[in-house]
Amino acid sequence: MKANEFYDRYYLSYTGIKLPMKLVNPLDPAEIDNRNTFFGALLDDVGREYVIHKVVYGDVELSHTYHFGSDGALLRADIINADGEEQRIDYK
Repeated sequence: MKANEFYDRYYLSYTGIKLPMKLVNPLDPAEIDNRNTFFGALLDDVGREYVIHKVVYGDVELSHTYHFGSDGALLRADIINADGEEQRIDYK
């Protein structure tokens, strides 16, 4: 499966330091095949980006998975960095 067939949305970068990540500069899926680096996002059933991957040369270098409460507030962030180190941040 190609990367442009896996994610719901694609972005060039992100901004800010707070979680969840704020992705910026949307990319069309057709633009992904010729890019070395991009952010791919999966959407939950209400349209929130709940999985975000930084993809570098076809490999996931950074992974964020967000868990939201029924009120839309961020409850937890699970992060895996390029070294495979996992971090869980609880907000409630």
